[in-house]
Amino acid sequence: MAGENEEQDVQTTTSGFAVPEGLEPPSSAEDEPTSEFAVPEGLTLPPSAPPRSEFTPAGGVPKFARGMPWQDRMRTLVRLPLAERPAPEYVARGDGDGEDGEAAPPVPRVLDLTLRIGELLLAGGEGAEDVEAAMYGVTHAYGLDRCEVTVTFTLISVTHQPSLVDPPVSLSRTVRRRGTDYTRLAAVFELVADITEHAITLEEAYGRLASMRRNRHPYTKWQLTCASGLLAGAASTLVGGDWQVFLLAALGAMIGDRLAWVASGRGLPEFYQFVAAAMAPAVIGSLWAAGHTSGGGKAEAAAMITGGLFALIPGRALVAGVQDGLTGYYLTASARLLEVVYLIVGIVCGVLAVLYVAETSGVSLDPEATVREVRPAVQLAAALLLSLAFCVLLQQDRGTVLPATLNGGVAWLVYGSMHDVAHLSPFAATAVAAGMVGLFGQLLSRYRFASSLPYVTAAIGPLLPGSAFYLGLLGFALGDVDQGMEYLLRAVTLALAIAVGVNLGGEIARLFIRTPGLTTPLEFPAFRRRGAKRTRGF
Repeated sequence: MAGENEEQDVQTTTSGFAVPEGLEPPSSAEDEPTSEFAVPEGLTLPPSAPPRSEFTPAGGVPKFARGMPWQDRMRTLVRLPLAERPAPEYVARGDGDGEDGEAAPPVPRVLDLTLRIGELLLAGGEGAEDVEAAMYGVTHAYGLDRCEVTVTFTLISVTHQPSLVDPPVSLSRTVRRRGTDYTRLAAVFELVADITEHAITLEEAYGRLASMRRNRHPYTKWQLTCASGLLAGAASTLVGGDWQVFLLAALGAMIGDRLAWVASGRGLPEFYQFVAAAMAPAVIGSLWAAGHTSGGGKAEAAAMITGGLFALIPGRALVAGVQDGLTGYYLTASARLLEVVYLIVGIVCGVLAVLYVAETSGVSLDPEATVREVRPAVQLAAALLLSLAFCVLLQQDRGTVLPATLNGGVAWLVYGSMHDVAHLSPFAATAVAAGMVGLFGQLLSRYRFASSLPYVTAAIGPLLPGSAFYLGLLGFALGDVDQGMEYLLRAVTLALAIAVGVNLGGEIARLFIRTPGLTTPLEFPAFRRRGAKRTRGF
């Protein structure tokens, strides 16, 4: 009996917060608590109030119009704090686990797709800000709010915070190999555009990404070698060479390119590949100078070596590094510029070794013999050919070759008009010409909703400081350190003028161009693109 009484006591035990007998609970309308900011009964919101999905705390970020490029939409997210970003609206595309594809896709798969896209863009030479914008575009399109993306030179990561109480999901990926294939880069931009427009499912995006990785490069190795020869020949013509110099400069660049391929096949680092590629044009130029002791022979030898250097100067990495620094990605910019330094040191070692051996062997190379002759028609044709060869080396899509080639011709016309006709400073002429390249490249990329790199990188080829670079190395080979430092400093200054001009031209295009569905940034202050750094130096 005692056990039964204890069992009844246990069964009748209730919580101390239970409603006492005889006291009725509140009505069902008041059963669930509400927020203190809930709308009172009888009061309705005005018709002009925006829906909650479009409201942002800052009050200055409008809803993204679908007619504007995804680069502009996502670049706005990149430059906004996390609390002020507009919340995404997920659109069901048959990705989810629920019936009729109403459930959102799994978070790890979306983050993995985001990382794979960012890896292809970063490995292809795209700037850090554009890589972040593309990754935000993917996560935003699949409905993942509160995502943070980190891009460095070799590591990219993305973190998704589901809520304030749920643990975050983080994935990272290391970019180990880099390659130049602007055809693949254009395909990735097209994929991101389709994803942001809610045109494809997650499975379709994975399929297209795998197809991009399987596709071969549009140009073979021998075509790239021939393009290197044409580039060197055209560059030698820009600095005053004739048809003999053209052929010998092309031959030296092709031999250097094959030596670099051999070094790459043996597993040597890229530094030694540049050393091998730089030695071949220097050897041919030195041999020509040994057989032609006149002043004309020395000038032709200088043109041959200069033409070979044009194909090796890492202009793409330099422009990307300066662009990252100007947009606030200092870690990535430092790594890119350090890569440029190492590659240039490789070129210096290769050329300087040959020039030193030539000088000690009695071959006279006179810096004063490298006087560039002004031939407008011939040099314009050479500039167009140089840009065309650069397009092939960059593995560009055939649809972008003609605009990029014409953009390079415009750059040389601007430079020649300012430097050769108006006799202005070469730095000012280079900066203005590079600014025109960046402006036209940005306009073409916005017109085609693609990356601006295919329209910019090849077009800056005629502006590269090959002559100043060669004269600096020759000064060191002759033992004149002051002259060598002077010319190398001039080459560095011209290279920075190119990079800053390209970036400034692109920023001008983004600043004044009109976007469908929105007013211009100048007319709508809330939509102005915020700067990457706001500390004003302190």
